[in-house]
Amino acid sequence: MYYIISDSRDARCRMVLMEEKTMRALRWILELLQRNEVEYQMTGGFAAKIYGSPRSLNDIDIDLSVKSFPTIVPEISEYITFGPARFKDGKWDMDMITLNYQGQEMDLSGIDNDPRISNQARTEWIPYLSEISRKLKLKVEGMDVWVMHPRALAAYKKELDGEHQAMDIAAAEKYAAEHESQRL
Repeated sequence: MYYIISDSRDARCRMVLMEEKTMRALRWILELLQRNEVEYQMTGGFAAKIYGSPRSLNDIDIDLSVKSFPTIVPEISEYITFGPARFKDGKWDMDMITLNYQGQEMDLSGIDNDPRISNQARTEWIPYLSEISRKLKLKVEGMDVWVMHPRALAAYKKELDGEHQAMDIAAAEKYAAEHESQRL
């Protein structure tokens, strides 16, 4: 299904293809985060999709403070498939909660406890720079959604591998270039 994405700073709108389960999960998690006054930003493939990436979505990635985990865990506990705990694999080393809400996977990543990402060569750990202070507020189907700054998104995605990363980087960089006059 196609959904409308808009930027409140200009009149441009675009249609983005997303599954209904993704939008249902988005509505649910945004309402929960807003009700609990949790600062967050959408990252990963979801943010890239909002910026125009044509690839299909794997999950919804959200950056937030680890300090908010105790506040939200009681409301999300039935959907937790991992965590809250430290997650470490070949690419990521950070505090995380993974959810499955009605078939849609979501990763809630803690950004204030030394989160790290492996460089593309997988030879060293580098800081994951969330840059949440630079997040942008966009509208998705009329909902205010805080999204990782497109330049920050492109920067960390350059450290990841996979063909879809190139699509995400191109979409984020194109969005940033098109909106440069609005001082992103």
